[in-house]
Parts: sequence; C-alpha cells; structure tokens
Amino acid sequence: MAVPKRKQSKSRTDKRFANYKATAANLVECPHCHELKESHRVCKNCGYYDGKEVVAQKEEKN
Repeated sequence: MAVPKRKQSKSRTDKRFANYKATAANLVECPHCHELKESHRVCKNCGYYDGKEVVAQKEEKN
C-alpha cells in the first residue's frame, strides 16, 4: 500500500489550491429601474425580481 514517507507541510498543500483568479460578478440592467444589478438577484434599488415586487421599499420622508 502506498504511504507517504513524510508529512506534507501546510504551505505545500495549500499551493495546490492557490492557482485561481477570482472574477467579478456579472452585472445586468434591471428591466424595471434600469440600474445595474447582479444576475438572478433581487434589485437593491427597486426590489423587483422577474417582473414582480419581491421586497417592499421604504419611502423616504422629507
């Protein structure tokens, strides 16, 4: 049975997973308010998702 001769260090083990680049989230235009939002997420500006109001927005008092 194959067994390692020595323990592999944490830094050597972690090097295996260090070769990636994080990418920014794709932004799309909200069809309701035309602000940029993440795809497949509720719009933070108007609270709409898939043409329906999902999150009620608080009204600003002047």
